[in-house]
Amino acid sequence: MTELLQTLALGLLLGGVYALAASGLTLIFGVMKVINIAHGAFVVLAAFITYSLWDAFDLDPLLAIVVTTPVVLALGWITYKVVVSPIRTAPMSSTVLLTFGLALVLEGAMGTIWGNNSTAIRPSYADESFTFAGLFLPKAQVYGGLIAVLVLVLLWVVLTKSWLGRAIRAAASNPSSAELVGIKVAAVAALVFALGIAAAGAAGAITGVLYPFVPGSHYQWIARLLAIVVLGGLGSLNGAVLGAVLFGLAETFTAAYWSPSWATAVPYAVVFAVLLVRPQGLMGTRLREDAVTT
Repeated sequence: MTELLQTLALGLLLGGVYALAASGLTLIFGVMKVINIAHGAFVVLAAFITYSLWDAFDLDPLLAIVVTTPVVLALGWITYKVVVSPIRTAPMSSTVLLTFGLALVLEGAMGTIWGNNSTAIRPSYADESFTFAGLFLPKAQVYGGLIAVLVLVLLWVVLTKSWLGRAIRAAASNPSSAELVGIKVAAVAALVFALGIAAAGAAGAITGVLYPFVPGSHYQWIARLLAIVVLGGLGSLNGAVLGAVLFGLAETFTAAYWSPSWATAVPYAVVFAVLLVRPQGLMGTRLREDAVTT
């Protein structure tokens, strides 16, 4: 029973981190119908920035989120203005190819700046655990999971309780009508892209503590995040959270009760099984092809 509870707790904590990373990807798609293949590269970039802050200034990597996130947000805004904005209304295949190219550029830049050796962020509590009722919970995962949930709650408040959130929902549901009531859809799109990348930045600071990384780690991350948002339903923030939790639980239960070597494969099998029954994902809606590409 203790092992079951511990595995469940670790799966939920991991799912919270995945949800934070995936929330930005699904938010960008929900508003702009852009599948950002470079999203995983921004996660890894944030991990490298966090590593530099920790290595140079001995700044706690999880506290460094308050620095990393605004930096990555600014990079996301610039990326949108320079790279994404000119082809935002192009067919989805064009944006996929463009953002894949951007991911390769970011990978090369990270390799040039930080090198291609495996990098790890090891704060003082990296090997410490909390002990509670027979459970052993690594401090890094507990802190990271709780911070991820806190950032997700803040994102939810912004999207549901603020004027910006109302503008985002209006721009996503009916851009033409939003323009008629004074909402600058182009400006909202830039902010949404920047917010989505900022969420990836916050997640990158956390995952840098949990996993070693190299510039090429973005391939693993984008595969994982795409699977999560497809499982939850493209464009659904609640679906991304649900998909991330299920993905994290599938990983931890597979590692604990079957084999760690299968922990990365079984969650994708779960995604395939769900999509066979519900192609639009757990909380997604069916989209017409012409509605997506216009």
